Amino acid sequence: MKNGFSLPLTAITLILALAPSPAIAGKTNGIINGKSYHFNSSYDWNENNYGFGVEHEFEQKSAWKTVVMANGFRDSTDNMSYMAGAGLQRRLYETHKLGGFYVYAGLSAFVMTRDDVNDNRPFPGILPSISIGNEKVGFNLTYMPKKAIEETTNSQVQDPTLSGILFLQFKVSLDQLLP
Repeated sequence: MKNGFSLPLTAITLILALAPSPAIAGKTNGIINGKSYHFNSSYDWNENNYGFGVEHEFEQKSAWKTVVMANGFRDSTDNMSYMAGAGLQRRLYETHKLGGFYVYAGLSAFVMTRDDVNDNRPFPGILPSISIGNEKVGFNLTYMPKKAIEETTNSQVQDPTLSGILFLQFKVSLDQLLP
């Protein structure tokens, strides 16, 4: 099994195996990785970051929401990358109207593998994130500033004009599908 694949696969298996348990009550979402936007880039990066994953939102009792996630996707160099991590987000807006519309913002910490970083060995990261949606569907947005790209990834591929990367994921509730 490829080095970068075992960590996210293990995380996804654990999330799916434990999701029905009352001890970790919450909501499980399927993640469809979609697009990225490389700000001010002079390179022709892959911005179709297709891939799949899973995210579990733990039941919240306050304005804070905790999530765990794992996914695989085509990265900016058009190679498969894998990540697993957790996030803490604060409620900015929430209503029972529009199917439970919400807006949350926070941080996501993770370990990730990339073909062009550290010979595909996992490396850590932490990024700001925003989640917008309702009980059935939503979007996750993550932004990676230039400084994080340079210091965290230590990538073999450098783009001197790049000022940051925006990532977009679509999510759909799996609660109706899980036992």
